[in-house]
Amino acid sequence: MKLLAVRRLFRIQRVVIRYRLDDLLFDYPLPWWLMSLRLLMPWRWLPRRASELSRGARLRLALQDLGPIFIKFGQLLSTRRDLLPTDIADELMLLQDRVPPFDPQKAVALIEAQLGATVAEVFSRFDVEPLASASVAQVHAARLKSGEEVVVKVVRPGLKPVIAADIAWLFLIAKGAERISADARRLHPVDVVCDYEKTIYDELDLLREAANSSQLRRNFEGSDLMYVPQVYWDWCRPKVLVMERIYGVPVTDMATLADQGTDMKMLAERGVEVFFTQVFRDSFFHADMHPGNIFVSTVKPWSPKYIAIDCGIVGSLTDEDQDYLARNLIAFFKRDYRRVAQLHIDSGWVPANTKVNEFEAAIRTVCEPIFEKPLKDISFGQVLMRLFQTARRFNMEVQPQLVLLQKTLLNIEGLGRQLYPELDLWSTAKPYLERWMRDRMSPKAVLGNLHSQVEQLPHLANMTRDLLERLSQPHLHDPQLPERRRQGDHWALRLLGAGLLGGGAVLATTAAQAGSLAAPAAWPAWLMLAAGLYLVVRQ
Repeated sequence: MKLLAVRRLFRIQRVVIRYRLDDLLFDYPLPWWLMSLRLLMPWRWLPRRASELSRGARLRLALQDLGPIFIKFGQLLSTRRDLLPTDIADELMLLQDRVPPFDPQKAVALIEAQLGATVAEVFSRFDVEPLASASVAQVHAARLKSGEEVVVKVVRPGLKPVIAADIAWLFLIAKGAERISADARRLHPVDVVCDYEKTIYDELDLLREAANSSQLRRNFEGSDLMYVPQVYWDWCRPKVLVMERIYGVPVTDMATLADQGTDMKMLAERGVEVFFTQVFRDSFFHADMHPGNIFVSTVKPWSPKYIAIDCGIVGSLTDEDQDYLARNLIAFFKRDYRRVAQLHIDSGWVPANTKVNEFEAAIRTVCEPIFEKPLKDISFGQVLMRLFQTARRFNMEVQPQLVLLQKTLLNIEGLGRQLYPELDLWSTAKPYLERWMRDRMSPKAVLGNLHSQVEQLPHLANMTRDLLERLSQPHLHDPQLPERRRQGDHWALRLLGAGLLGGGAVLATTAAQAGSLAAPAAWPAWLMLAAGLYLVVRQ
């Protein structure tokens, strides 16, 4: 464990003590032996400096002080108002785009260092005061010399050491959990932390975010569902991103959306369609869809359109993952629990020896109560808890490659609950998935797949030829032996050949004396003579 990670642990402990986050734990009914731990915590005898703050404010400030990983956890929690008390959810919403900014002069210096020019040389106007600030970066409004209104995003300085220390502790906790708990091993916490480490470091590279934004913009070019702002590549660098400034209503500003006459039902349904379009049509989805990154256009409130920003985290699925998820969801919608159970077994998520009928009954028990209910009446917390119990019973394994998708689903669900609580998620998603499956099996799609397979034929031919050459000459590409060793091997083969010649000659002489050179008993002699002659001549 590096010294920085140890120092980080003490930092976390100080923040917990400073904001008395242990009070949030002890507010719940706990066993007496846990409650008695309060007397052993020396800081609980100190004056309460944070007593004037609400519990939500203390939690928000603590996550804010601890840095980007904890802030993103708070952002995720803020979308689940069904799982949190209102006062805590309201405070955590401030983490979405109201994190305290860093020094604007440092931002200007970093922008100029990245662009190799002063802001006055690049922009006709640059607002020093930030427009918004989040966990990883902050945004300044500006205008290019060519007249376009833009925003300039700049990464916070000094983030990598803090993230590295937090990731080190996450790895330590994950490895310890896998060692001591079979349930933890089934959840693959180390793989999950590995994926999260890659994701958080990718988010620090704004060139990657610019590329993601460009791809998502192309995917929804001309769409009525979502708009993605344009990237100005000439002024993009690893720590600076310049893109089109958008004007919209934050998706959580319910009062403004209502005042402009927004069709909330259509807005919620289009949110579900945007998600499924990204996942199944494009296999490229915005994986950080918390409300701070989603706006609603003011142009046609009767036909509302989303505006997406901050594409630093995106996810993608393989064809196999897409097909598996679609078939599972369709089977869920049709309440074909046997099909769901069989798909889980076929995909290897549960052991092959699982009894299908027992697994089917367990899935039915979990899923049947949630159908034909509006979103507001579905307790996903209870469903997830019961699914976890089912998974534990049947040794179901969590797939790390789907963690981003699961996180995005949580965001979408929380957003849909806020926009239109009566939304029927099942009736909205089912027609889309059925249409996607039909399109996937259409003659046009089959011909497209056939065309791609034909394009692979030259590559397959080359692979086949290389394989046959390796089989016919297995030692062709072996490293050359040292000269002395090669000479020793040659002499050994010569001696072996001479020995075979001698042995064959003795057997042939014996056979000749017996007058049976053509008899089957003489064949070993001939074989030895032939092998010996070959080795001697070859060497």
